[in-house]
Amino acid sequence: MLTQTEVAGIEKSLRHVSYIVKQKGREILNQFPITPPQFVALQWLQEHGDMTIGELSNHMYLACSTTTDLIDRMEKNELVERVKDQKDRRVVRIHLLEKGERIIKEVIEKRQNYLQEILEDFSSQQVEALDNSIDLLHRLMTSEKQKV
Repeated sequence: MLTQTEVAGIEKSLRHVSYIVKQKGREILNQFPITPPQFVALQWLQEHGDMTIGELSNHMYLACSTTTDLIDRMEKNELVERVKDQKDRRVVRIHLLEKGERIIKEVIEKRQNYLQEILEDFSSQQVEALDNSIDLLHRLMTSEKQKV
């Protein structure tokens, strides 16, 4: 059984790593014509396909009006487009365009390059153990989220 001190140490380490990853991600995003919230929206659309503004708002924990403003700017920059749903013409979905796809690919590639540089100091066994541990942690957290 874990002690409270062990749990506190792990939580602190995760928080610090998360902060560094977030900061490095923002540095990388500064090289691109999008904001961090726009990047998050692009990722949701890439991973889950076309969504309504309401669906995207729920995923991003933003008000619909905020998401609408975000999408307006992204559409103006040709990252996404609004498309009428084929089954219900009253429904408008946000569709990721090629320029948005390209930006996601480039940003993620730069983030992976950064991580690769850091992981150069790890042995192959350490990399495998880290990958397995993070994967397990993610799966458990995701299954817990489903229960709530």
